[in-house]
Amino acid sequence: MVTRTVLTGDDIDRAVTRIAHEIIESNHGTANLVLLGIPTRGVIIANRIAQIIARNDSNFSPDGAVGRLDITMYRDDLATNPTRAVTETVEPTLGIDNRVVVLVDDVLYSGRTIRAALDALSDLGRPKVVRLAVLVDRGHRELPIRADFVGKNLPTSRDERIQVQLLEIDGENSVVIAA
Repeated sequence: MVTRTVLTGDDIDRAVTRIAHEIIESNHGTANLVLLGIPTRGVIIANRIAQIIARNDSNFSPDGAVGRLDITMYRDDLATNPTRAVTETVEPTLGIDNRVVVLVDDVLYSGRTIRAALDALSDLGRPKVVRLAVLVDRGHRELPIRADFVGKNLPTSRDERIQVQLLEIDGENSVVIAA
């Protein structure tokens, strides 16, 4: 398998910082803002974004504004891929009702993961607005879904795979394309 690194750790840090600032700007501050990470790497990225937002706005508390949204049982591919592990959904202590919810994931591809996340989110409550932040948008959408905040657009072929490696899980920060 041939791989090439397309984002280094510094590139990821810059992208996450830019996303955090774009979220603050788009929301006109941090009032009513909560972040929901999609396991596994989306949760880590959401926490990184929250830490940057907190450094820039003392009114924002990551402890109450960040959660995890498990989408496993909402996926439309369970019949063909039933071995997915279910994780716990952790709702932010601020809740999601009438809040600006930013869903956070590592890679946006077909859009099916985000469709499942929207279904899971509707079971938790009724947000005021739902936005989407992704580290990498690789294209090839199968559903009419687009990210509001993108770290990097990486056009790929369908034969290629994007591997996001994060320090907390993989021991390094990088984004690699494998062909």
